Amino acid sequence: MSAFWNVFIVAIVALNLLGCAWLLWWTARRRGTDAKATTGHVWDGDLTEYNKPLPRWWINLFWLTIVFAIAYLAWFPGLGSFQGAGAWSSRAQHAADSAAAEKQLAAAFAGLDARPLAQVATDPHALATGRRVFLDHCAMCHGSDAHGARGFPNLTDAAWQWGGQEDQILASVLDGRQAQMPALGNVVGDDTAITAVAVYVQSLSGAEVSQAVAHPGKATFETICAACHGKDGTGNPTLGAPNLADDAWLYGPRLDDIRSAIREGHNGRMPAHRELLGPTRAKLAAAYVYSLSHSAGTAGAP
Repeated sequence: MSAFWNVFIVAIVALNLLGCAWLLWWTARRRGTDAKATTGHVWDGDLTEYNKPLPRWWINLFWLTIVFAIAYLAWFPGLGSFQGAGAWSSRAQHAADSAAAEKQLAAAFAGLDARPLAQVATDPHALATGRRVFLDHCAMCHGSDAHGARGFPNLTDAAWQWGGQEDQILASVLDGRQAQMPALGNVVGDDTAITAVAVYVQSLSGAEVSQAVAHPGKATFETICAACHGKDGTGNPTLGAPNLADDAWLYGPRLDDIRSAIREGHNGRMPAHRELLGPTRAKLAAAYVYSLSHSAGTAGAP
């Protein structure tokens, strides 16, 4: 905070306190000796407003609030850059509260680190806590039902860009992921060549396409795209290259969607949550996600 704003804030606070004190003193004075002095306001012909000061005990309560405000500002930060005699800060308080909450959570789930994620995913208490963590920190991207959205993967199916095994899911939560589909428009060629590759990609997922258009696209795909997605288009979880031969589309299955991905690329990022969640919450959230994708309908998913 600059010196100007520091002085400005201190001056505003001081003027407010002095103004309150002056207002109390001025309104507490008795004006004249007439105990029945009025303000001159009369309603309904016979209802007269008297001009009387507040009771002394009431005035004293207001003085006490000013004294309390001065003591509060002396102990807590509130006067510009002055940190207060108590050296309190919201950041330190939050850190202390977070540490206490993390300690309490770790005690409630003692031995969690030694338990496999699949085993944690069968614990109702752990799943309930993991779901709350997911709703607090993950639902804004993946949705409250974890079905995802355009650019944000569905976490309830068998399609995994970075792998759906226990260690792979936990690594995604803890350390995040950075996916990069480079813009290949200039490499693939003109619109005709790009369309041919896009149509061939559609054919990989079982869509009915024109083979006359897809055939030249196949050669281009195997030359340029197979390096990441594989010759058969089934992807590579190590690189985060998605499977193009299933019916799960992160950015859409339409021809224009695929053409845009080839021409302009995509840059998908899953932020790391290690520092934000801590190891216990991260594992509980990962266990919840694991349970969604390894239910009876998706058991054995890769």
